[in-house]
Amino acid sequence: MPGTLFNSLEITIVDYFTAVRTFIRVVETGSFAKAADSLELPRNTVTKLVQALEAHLRVKLLHRTTRKVSTTNDGAMYFDRMVHLLEEWHEVESELSSGQKKPHGRLRVDMGASMASQLVIPALPDFRRRYPICNWTWASATGRWT
Repeated sequence: MPGTLFNSLEITIVDYFTAVRTFIRVVETGSFAKAADSLELPRNTVTKLVQALEAHLRVKLLHRTTRKVSTTNDGAMYFDRMVHLLEEWHEVESELSSGQKKPHGRLRVDMGASMASQLVIPALPDFRRRYPICNWTWASATGRWT
């Protein structure tokens, strides 16, 4: 497919996902102009991205008139499946990034033995289950446990 965005050596997965996201926004808004405004892209860029996607897939995704845009049968199927895939993709990213928000690293606790035996030691099994990647050191005047 000479001349398309997706056949150059510089193509990246970002380019493809940008085109897919653009197509989805065109369908959602029913307009290239509204999609361009919501994506903060020039209108001709939105048009070129959708055309490149259609050329890459070798299928017409949209019916275009001067007044409205609607999906072809293939476009409707592609839209439904890609929306689902992008939702899954965002869900995976959220799970991964939320995993980075969990406490990790080294925790050092210095306190008296009586307070440790009443408060900290009973909570340690639950703490270790919830935060297995935390390393902890407990120290008191009477001794040091790791």
